[in-house]
Amino acid sequence: MSLWGGIEAGGTKFVCAVGRGPDDIRAETRISTTRPEETLAQVIAFFRAQGPLAAIGIASFGPLDLNPASPTYGFITTTIKPGWAQTDLAGTIQRALDIPVGIDTDVNGAALGESRWGAGLGVDSLIYLTVGTGIGGGAVVEGQLVHGLLHPEMGHIRVPHDWQADPYPGYCAYHGDCLEGLAAGPALEARWGQRAENLPPEHAAWALEAHYLALGLMNIICILSPQRIVLGGGVMAQARLFPLVRQAVQQTLNGYLNAPDILDNIETYIVPPGLGSQSGVLGAIALAQQAPDLS
Repeated sequence: MSLWGGIEAGGTKFVCAVGRGPDDIRAETRISTTRPEETLAQVIAFFRAQGPLAAIGIASFGPLDLNPASPTYGFITTTIKPGWAQTDLAGTIQRALDIPVGIDTDVNGAALGESRWGAGLGVDSLIYLTVGTGIGGGAVVEGQLVHGLLHPEMGHIRVPHDWQADPYPGYCAYHGDCLEGLAAGPALEARWGQRAENLPPEHAAWALEAHYLALGLMNIICILSPQRIVLGGGVMAQARLFPLVRQAVQQTLNGYLNAPDILDNIETYIVPPGLGSQSGVLGAIALAQQAPDLS
């Protein structure tokens, strides 16, 4: 039976794995994200050592060019990660290993993994939103990942900002006080002077964080109407946030949507990842399983 490779390409580390799914991982490694040439050489060496693979999937930080007709398909494009802008990520892997490569955003990959094996089992549509050093979202609709002109950028939607209640201007280099600029981990640290995990449970930060996340989720719910929302990332590792976010979403929607999943069963509507910290790399393996052969 075929084995597939998966790469969760992050700004800090690349997680690489070989297997068939969550119950069958044959090998796994973590490689620091340094210069593209150095990091990708280590990635290629790892997969070469694993023997023949059917394909490799990459779930990567971006922005990415995901248009197969584009001359820069599979490139990391305008990233602020030093040295990585305009990096031919998919092409470098494909040429070195001579196997099909599938590529998508890290959050789309995580959404696909959760849809296939995790918290999205039993539903046709879901959103995976990661809240960590940044905020990003991936969407699965009728079992398919959502693309378009580029790919979803849910972290950069605008949300109401009460400047009197929260004078923090936001940290996003492009938009200031977009959702990411107000609610990602660096915004929490800059606003309150300490990392999120060091804030006590009763701190005012949590209610404000839940408020901003609920505003963002309301926009997403009203536009895409997902059957489930999966919230991952380091900030959401604070278990105290889930009840606050669920309550804030209900308050923000204010009964507008006559949906029992939101009105009565929100604990099973807004959930943590079913795959835990492996959503991304397992999503990459899922991308490999549907990779087109563009060689």
